[in-house]
Amino acid sequence: MESPLFSCILREAFRSGVPELVAVYGRRRVGKTFLIRQFLGDDLLIELVGRKGASLKEQLKNMHQAVGEATGQQRLFAVPSNWGEAFSLLSNVIGQSDRRRKVIFFDEFPWFNTPRSGFLSAFDYWWNKWGTRRSDLMVIICGSSASWMIEHVVNNKAGLHNRLTRRIRLLPFNLQETEDFLIHRQIRLHRLQLMQFYMVMGGIPYYLKEIRKGESFSESIDRLCFTKDGLLNGEFSNLYVSLFDHPDAHLAVVKALAGRHGGLNRKELLEASGFSSGGQFNQVMQELIESGFVSEWPAYQKKLKGTLFRLSDEFTYFYFRFMAGQKAVGKGTWNALAASPVWESWSGFAFERLCFRHIDQIKDALGLTGVYTEASTWLHRDPEGTGTQIDLLLDRQDGVIHLVEIKFSTTAFTINKTYAAVLEQKLALFKEQTRSNKSIFLTVITSAGMTSNTYSERLIAKSLTAEALFR
Repeated sequence: MESPLFSCILREAFRSGVPELVAVYGRRRVGKTFLIRQFLGDDLLIELVGRKGASLKEQLKNMHQAVGEATGQQRLFAVPSNWGEAFSLLSNVIGQSDRRRKVIFFDEFPWFNTPRSGFLSAFDYWWNKWGTRRSDLMVIICGSSASWMIEHVVNNKAGLHNRLTRRIRLLPFNLQETEDFLIHRQIRLHRLQLMQFYMVMGGIPYYLKEIRKGESFSESIDRLCFTKDGLLNGEFSNLYVSLFDHPDAHLAVVKALAGRHGGLNRKELLEASGFSSGGQFNQVMQELIESGFVSEWPAYQKKLKGTLFRLSDEFTYFYFRFMAGQKAVGKGTWNALAASPVWESWSGFAFERLCFRHIDQIKDALGLTGVYTEASTWLHRDPEGTGTQIDLLLDRQDGVIHLVEIKFSTTAFTINKTYAAVLEQKLALFKEQTRSNKSIFLTVITSAGMTSNTYSERLIAKSLTAEALFR
């Protein structure tokens, strides 16, 4: 199943008739390589794949082998001794090809750039000196280390500065795309179960393709996460190691965020993750944010100091709550875990995370597509340290603020007298502390609908169900 926008951009680049340098980046397992191969197929002249941790000699040998296999002339080429020679070899092969469009695909591009190898400088010299003169050439560079791709390619200040002709950041599927993907694989799920899968796996195609037809959510999670050979059983140990050279710092941050569902500000996160150096922290956070594991949320009426950081990767959140240190494995493990109170609490926070990922769909369901709207969060602590937090605010330019409550349940949610009092207190405190002159609309998003009663009629201005997220 192709991404329409992804295919459209590649199609335009392939047919443009001018030199094209296309950067593709996104989280590991999101399907970058698959989609490039699926769309271009036999139009790929040469595919080169970087190897993490490989020496310069090994990388050059692999490139030599790939060029030889693509041309069927491996014995005619000597193994290059440096990247300058390697790109001269590539130029010769491209020049001899009779294809109308010569497409070269560098997969895992950051891994070619081993220390002191001179790869990146050799590449940008080759592209600027030779590639930009070839109207028949299309080069795709792809990498899972989004932060590296952005720093060294997208925002390159040297030879590649402003040389990219197109860039594609491939994001995980949203809920509707996830449903379409599974239907394409002949798997039709009730949307509640589909959301539960998303709350564990996110919209990662590599994970979603392991869902089997005729298998329930519980059966799938048992098999994938709690059996010895389950796909996701060993995934976490490889996920961060494969993306970051020194992943311990990144793991410290995501572990700290996994323990605070509402997020942490900069000071709190520095303390919780054990950082002493702000400079190192800044780099780690940039890499996690660009790679899609952490998101930044501005605080209402506050500037940078009020920013909250939240863990945005669904599988990481699930792993720390249920898989880390879990000794019980095998059939029935997940059913036992899901019967505990921890599951109910986790579901509520995971559903919030699901809604945070679908802000555009929520705005659309509220009819805000034509109204400038800022999403933020709000936290107030009284002198005793007691906190009141509103996880999602939608601040509209037309004089309205939506205070959004997000509730997960498998049956219709009911506002009782106790919860109604909580809502009233929260609303009053928000008005008192912010002194906003805008109209305040309490808005509720529920997973399975909301029971209509006197409390809901009196307090709730807008009510959405999870169906609104499927847009």
